[in-house]
This record gives sequence, structure tokens and C-alpha cells, in this order.
Amino acid sequence: MANLAGFLVDTAQRQPDRPALRLGERIVAYAELDRATARAAALLRAEGVRPGDRVALMLPNVPEFVVLYYGVLRAGAVVVPLNPLLKARETEYHLTDSGASLLFEWHQAPGEGAQGAAAAGVRQLAVEPAAFAGLLSGHEPLPDVARTDDEDVAVLLYTSGTTGRPKGAALTHGGLRHNTEVNTVQVQRMTADDVVVGCLPLFHIFGQICTMSVAVRAGASLTLVPRFEPQAVLDAISRDRATVFEGVPTMYAALLQHPSEADVSTLRMCVSGGASLPVEILHGFERRFGCAVLEGFGMSETSPVVTFNHPDRPRKAGSIGTPIQDVEVRLLDEKGQDVPAGEVGELAVRGPNVMKGYWNRPEETAAAVPDGWLRSGDLARQDEDGYFYIVDRKKDMIIRGGYNVYPREIEEVLHEHPAVALAAVVGVGHARLGEEIAAAVVLRPGARATPDELRAFVKERVAAYKYPREIWLMDRLPTGPSGKILKREITAPA
Repeated sequence: MANLAGFLVDTAQRQPDRPALRLGERIVAYAELDRATARAAALLRAEGVRPGDRVALMLPNVPEFVVLYYGVLRAGAVVVPLNPLLKARETEYHLTDSGASLLFEWHQAPGEGAQGAAAAGVRQLAVEPAAFAGLLSGHEPLPDVARTDDEDVAVLLYTSGTTGRPKGAALTHGGLRHNTEVNTVQVQRMTADDVVVGCLPLFHIFGQICTMSVAVRAGASLTLVPRFEPQAVLDAISRDRATVFEGVPTMYAALLQHPSEADVSTLRMCVSGGASLPVEILHGFERRFGCAVLEGFGMSETSPVVTFNHPDRPRKAGSIGTPIQDVEVRLLDEKGQDVPAGEVGELAVRGPNVMKGYWNRPEETAAAVPDGWLRSGDLARQDEDGYFYIVDRKKDMIIRGGYNVYPREIEEVLHEHPAVALAAVVGVGHARLGEEIAAAVVLRPGARATPDELRAFVKERVAAYKYPREIWLMDRLPTGPSGKILKREITAPA
């Protein structure tokens, strides 16, 4: 069956009583989840939703998100996951651009989704657990899962819009099934005995596939954490005896700095993605928590995983590993030609995981995938063993007086300073040099360091043209919904 929802049906038949979802004391077994999604599909049919229609979900990490996600897929419709923190005008844009016919919004949201839906002319249904359960119980479960082809769109996932208005990456049933299957069996080696911490937002591709879909495929239990807070995550690991944690670098930094004696001895694997994990944070986390962290690389447009440090191969700290099964990776120059061995080039991807295209944007699709190879926008190099290393985002590279400076290199040095918790290096305008190098730094709790001290620390360790002339001490760095640092929003303190 091509439909991604088939994984849930198979698992529910195989182990109906196994806990599928946990949220605090609430536990949902696989058979219960399967029935709820079948009722959700019936609800959608009653609302006039037909195969191919788009249905938007604006919910946090709660069981109702999972129920509606698979319910939409079972009905043959397309899931449009949206951040529940979007404002009305943003919601209106996403609903209008996707052509969504229905919006499900969490009942505790401030009403921005409802306002956006009204402006877009889209019906909105508030989701409150008790009332939602009652609503579902009024519909007989749909016995079948809608038939879909591998090339049919399953999820319309909107990118962050760093280069303009957000674009909908059309992800197919075949691409998402492939990524789920490979991640379950070869990458994470997930089994029904695993308990996975679900603190990555499910409206984001990392949490949606690498935690939720992989857990469902394996028959594992998914412990939901609606909002990332270090103590809440550590409590969930200890309470539910979690074996797998997946997060972005800012989450690892926060957990590393958080004082807690929680028992995390059950962890067997930690996965990092979404951005480059500073090596100092990786080593510090592993020393404190006694669990290896495996890094990978992926994008919204690639369903998401492209490369990974496979558990059956040597791990290289700082590397994103090697391509997963059936996925090819090349490093290209500005002309689309392969760069010589050892040199830096733009990482390009080809495989069944690559999106069908950007929704209703043929020109932008052609620019992103001009020859069958998706251009990632990330600069990388490959070592003699075939492992890839992200050097930086292509758009983040700083050109200072004609010299290329890769922010990640400078950030790695800053993270070596014992007082530094987080650092982000950016380029700022300069009349003579074109760009100057600046760094926004968050210090560890109770630590002290001056900008002059940090500047001198870096200056001793890199070439003269690379060290940051400006350093700003900040209480926090701006982050997106997945926890990724948003460099475009970093400005000099007033």
C-alpha cells in the first residue's frame, strides 16, 4: 500500500495493545489510535473533504495531531501542518496558498488561526480533547485506507521562507514511506521495545517523520512533550524509560547546561539534525549523559533525511555521515560541475526522498531542481572515507575583503571557550571590506567573559581575517519553531 497511513494500520494489527502515544499520564494504544484515525477520516468525508483536498492542522504535540494527521491521509487528502503560533495574516497566507478546505486549530490557541481562516474563507474547527473525542465517536470508522500512488502528494510542508514568502514543499507518499522505512530499519534501528521522546514539533518534518512516523512504523511508543523545556524532557525520559531522544543543537545545549539528576540511563541513541551541532556541545553532552549522539542532514524538501552517521559504521564527530539507502549526494560548483576531491561545493541530492516540487511554483521548482538534482543551498566537503561535512549555508558565507569566511568555523572556536553556551556568527555591512564579521554570544549560567576576552580567544586560533571584530553578549538567540537559530533576526544590541 502506497498510503503512508498503511504503517499505522499494519502496526495496529500486529500489536493492538502496545502503547502508541503517551502524554503525561495519558496513554493511547495502537488499536485505539487506529480506530480514532478511521473515525477522523469519516469526519473529514462528512465535512466534504475528498481525495487530494488539503486539510490544515494547527496543533501542538498532542495525540489529536497524530489522530488527524493519519485521518487526513486515510481519507486520501493532503496534510498541511502549520505552526500553532502563526498570526492571522500568516495563517491566511498558508491556507490561501495551499487551497486548504478545512483548518483544525488547537482550542487553547489565541484565535489567530480562526481569524486567518475567516479571512481565507476556510472552515475552522477547534480541537479540544474531550469534545473532539465526542465528535469522533459520532462517526463510524472508515474501514479502508484510500488508495494512493507513490507520486501522490501526502504532505504540503511550508519552508521557513528565508528567501521570500514560504513555499509549500510537496512531499509524496512514496518519498515519505521510503524515508520512514530506511530510518526505522537502517538508521535508527527502531523496534517495538523503544520509547521515543517527541519534543520536536510534529508540524516540522524532523519531528513528523523521524520521531512520529518512524515510531509508528516500528511499533514503538512516542512520548509527547508539547513544548521543549529541559526539565520536562528529562522528566519524560526518566518517567517513561525513554530509549531514543532526537533534537536540534539548541536543545542539546539547553540540556547540557540544565542542572538535573534525572535518570537517563535507558537512553541508547540520541539524534541531532536541523543544523550543525558544535563538536564541544556534542562531546559535553555525551560525557554528561553517557549516550552517543549521531548527526545527520536533511531538509524539508527531502522528506527529510539525506545523510546520517550510521550506527553500524564508524562515527565522525562534526560529520553529517554518508548518504542513506537509495540517495545520492554530489558537491557542485557554481556551474553545476563536480568539485575536485577535498574542495567545498554545494551539496546536491537525488533520490526517492526528493520533493515532487514547490506547490504551484514551477519556476522555483525548476531553479531548485534544474537537472534532477536538488540544490540544498548548503556548502559541504567530503573526506577520503566518503563522509560529508557541512561547512555552512551558502547564503551565510561572509566575504570579508575578498576572503571567504565560513561562520561555522568561527562558531566552533567560540564554543571551545568555557564561558560560551551558544554562539552565532553573522556578516555585517562594512564600507571598505564589504562585510565585517560579528558574533552574538550567550554565556553559560553564572559564567563571565567580556567581548574583548572572547575576541582575543578567537584571534589566537584563526587567521587574522577571520576573527569577529564585533561581539555582542545576549541573553538569548532568536530561534524558529524547530529550535534552529535564526541568523537573519540577529541584530546589534541598541
